[in-house]
Amino acid sequence: MSSSTVQFDIDKVRSDFPNLAVEINGHPLVYLDNGATTLKPQCVIDAVCHHYSAETANVHRGVHTLSERATSAYEGARERIQSFINAPALEEIIFTSGTTDAINLVAQCYGRRFVEEGDEILITEMEHHSNIVPWQMLCEERGCVLKVVPFNDRGELCLETFQKLLNERTRLVSVVYVSNSLGTINPVEKIIELAHARQVPVLLDAAQAVSYFPIDVQKLNCDFLAFSGHKLFGPTGTGVLYGKAKWLNEMPPYRGGGDMIRSVTFDKTVYNTLPYKFEAGTPNIAGFIGLGRAVQYVQDLGLANTHAHRADVLAYATAELSKIDGIRIIGTAQSKTAILSFIHEDVHAHDMGTLVDEEGVAIRTGHHCTQPVMDHFGISATSRASFSIYNTRDDVDRFVRAVQKSIELFR
Repeated sequence: MSSSTVQFDIDKVRSDFPNLAVEINGHPLVYLDNGATTLKPQCVIDAVCHHYSAETANVHRGVHTLSERATSAYEGARERIQSFINAPALEEIIFTSGTTDAINLVAQCYGRRFVEEGDEILITEMEHHSNIVPWQMLCEERGCVLKVVPFNDRGELCLETFQKLLNERTRLVSVVYVSNSLGTINPVEKIIELAHARQVPVLLDAAQAVSYFPIDVQKLNCDFLAFSGHKLFGPTGTGVLYGKAKWLNEMPPYRGGGDMIRSVTFDKTVYNTLPYKFEAGTPNIAGFIGLGRAVQYVQDLGLANTHAHRADVLAYATAELSKIDGIRIIGTAQSKTAILSFIHEDVHAHDMGTLVDEEGVAIRTGHHCTQPVMDHFGISATSRASFSIYNTRDDVDRFVRAVQKSIELFR
């Protein structure tokens, strides 16, 4: 049976995640901090433990049995990720420590090769800091200019402004696929189409998108795509950069060391082929084996099969939270993922997070590494509930009751 026809069984899914059995302050855990990191299924935990308990060895070049087994599992994860995002070639899958690392790699390596003084990089007002700061650093180093596409008060990008900002000096567009603080799903297909019409490559920050819906880089036709393993039910410290080979082959590496070389003398170093040219040093072997298992878990489940469930949970949570006096939801785009950010007129976000935790409900509070988004709305922080495949309407009821109790305590 294909994943597209698998029945979504919420009880079975919840049983796959041992962390859900934890009690917090005497209450069963309600985990609504999935935008920061997702919980890990037992199969991923087992895969990591198996590497450390039965096949610990470094990868590549080793001729002994454990090294060969570790290499096979490690490179098998790369093959599975290639299939997962439908990349044309295995060499286009580069392992990184996460989305931040992947974006920094592009900023440094693409920037050093293709960006000159007076050129422009185009991003949006809703970017995570990891898709702002690396470009600011590049601008300082190369003398290029950072341009920013605004969004409206619903949290939707102004595409007309985007088109106006695209010009003959634009060297790259780097845009978040799904906003981590607003939940907005950006119209990336249209953004890519408009950018490519001017021969401008596009990088997609897919950190929040990768666990929400299937991604096909060939269909999107993006030039780069970055995501983190820990937001895809995999281990922390793992990530992926997909890049079209035509760009990666032209980009110089920015980290030197072992495994990214073919030969080294004191006179000259010859770099390795893709993808190893960008993978210096001993990698997070167990982490990527775990990520490969997480991708397999998601493929077996079928992300498309989870969409209706999460859409229902989001709609229910939005309706129930909106019934509370003094609540203002931040991010009301027509197209959004299961992220619900909000403020209350009497309770600061940090107090809200602490108080609902007393009821066993885990949410995220703060600026979510999107301070320009907070500035847009004239606020310093929001409370954010982010839902994943294992969350239910019962979780929402617990969450809403905890929010109500927190407000009553302040009154």
